[in-house]
Amino acid sequence: MHRRIIAPGALAAASLLLAIPASAASPSPGAPGIGDPYYPYYGNGGYDVSHYDLRLQYQPKTDELQGTATILAKTTQDLSSFDLDFLLDVSEVRVNGAKASFTTSGQHELVVTPKNPLAKGTAITVVVRYSGVPSAKSAYGFTSWHRTPDGGVAANEPEAAWWWFPSNDHPTDKATYDVSVAVPDGTQALSNGTLQSASSRLGWTRYNWRQNKPQATYLATLALGRFDITTGTSDGGVPVVNAYSKDLGDTDGAARASVERTGEIVDWLSGYFGPYPFSSAGGYVPNTTTGYALETQTRVYYSPRQFANGSNTSVVVHELAHQWYGDYVSLKGWKDIWINEGFARYAQWLWSEHEGEGTAQQLADYVYAGHPAEDAFWTVRPGDPGPDGQFDVAVYDRGALAIQALRNEIGDDAFFAVLKGWPKEHAYGNASVADFQRYAERVSGKPLAALFETWLFQPSKPAASAARSLAKSGTAVAPPKSWKKIEATNDAHEH
Repeated sequence: MHRRIIAPGALAAASLLLAIPASAASPSPGAPGIGDPYYPYYGNGGYDVSHYDLRLQYQPKTDELQGTATILAKTTQDLSSFDLDFLLDVSEVRVNGAKASFTTSGQHELVVTPKNPLAKGTAITVVVRYSGVPSAKSAYGFTSWHRTPDGGVAANEPEAAWWWFPSNDHPTDKATYDVSVAVPDGTQALSNGTLQSASSRLGWTRYNWRQNKPQATYLATLALGRFDITTGTSDGGVPVVNAYSKDLGDTDGAARASVERTGEIVDWLSGYFGPYPFSSAGGYVPNTTTGYALETQTRVYYSPRQFANGSNTSVVVHELAHQWYGDYVSLKGWKDIWINEGFARYAQWLWSEHEGEGTAQQLADYVYAGHPAEDAFWTVRPGDPGPDGQFDVAVYDRGALAIQALRNEIGDDAFFAVLKGWPKEHAYGNASVADFQRYAERVSGKPLAALFETWLFQPSKPAASAARSLAKSGTAVAPPKSWKKIEATNDAHEH
């Protein structure tokens, strides 16, 4: 805030002091990390973002991106400076209309010092002008920007935003988004939410996307290239937008046979998890070489490799289940990843049962019997796997085993009440494994600490008696028909 001084000397100084709250007398820098022990420098302290407005221009021939990000936020402490997570080259920063100084620090920190300190509780508008070649940027030895023959894609977990917009990059600071992207005519731009408009002028087409529900930064996606775009509406009334790269080759048919079932699967999942929580659904398959899919909110990213062996509705189920478990309700800290991946995997087991290819119990038996006690699989603790084990297959499969054990313990009535009630309990917010345990105990009326300890935190194979009906160690169990597709589905983070 600026205050005109109308009196000289001591009177002016006294007036200025009276205008500044006492707590603002000693503002301090916001922390360069939000406090997540897995990723100490992800996210930032001192402010909460409510909205990102991104106005971009992209040239696919050179992979050059230019942009202006306008960030609406509120300070949570008296700030002398604050950080944004970002990698591209910044030319100007303004805070509440005034030019701010800025520098870089560490692997991905943009440090902004406003012209005047900011008092706690102040609404701030931060404008960042920037440019660069995203594919030329890396942090910690990796990139989350995927160059394609006709453009580029931002999709990765737990970080992707740094390559295309400055942000407070942690799931606990969700925000709404407007993403406006200009690309040469003939190229399309895809992002989250709904397409508000598209118009062409002077050889460029501008696409305006809006995400009107809170969204974590890693769930924001940008896809730039030549796509065949399909639209429709599910039986439940959810608009569906899917897109396929025009050069997918042999995987095109399998990709379409899978992703085009999005509306059907959204409606089916709604029967288990409650009404679909967003304004649209869909997915896109660009010509990338990654081996994972990612639950980017409302517009799922699929690698062509997910369909290398034929149609794969199981991966579509997994990523759409995340729209409730991971997107609608996001984790409080990255150690809570089980709530995302365990339930998305369990949704695949329910789909297998729906398709007549093996029940959830049969799949649980198969996983349990398939890993002997000495297998390192059992040393991974899904409830707190550590940053190196966060996307280990055990988080998915042992995580789903824990859910089957919970189902067996509390019975189907309580279990399916938990499954549907949990997303509504923390709608558009964040929650932890401990929060889920308390909720399941409240709904079922049973103490569950021992069960959660055994299946999520014990670094050894649980005894078969720990969950009714799970196969005994060493018992041969034939794999259900759907297992190969489920086994191939892992939206694991790759560096």
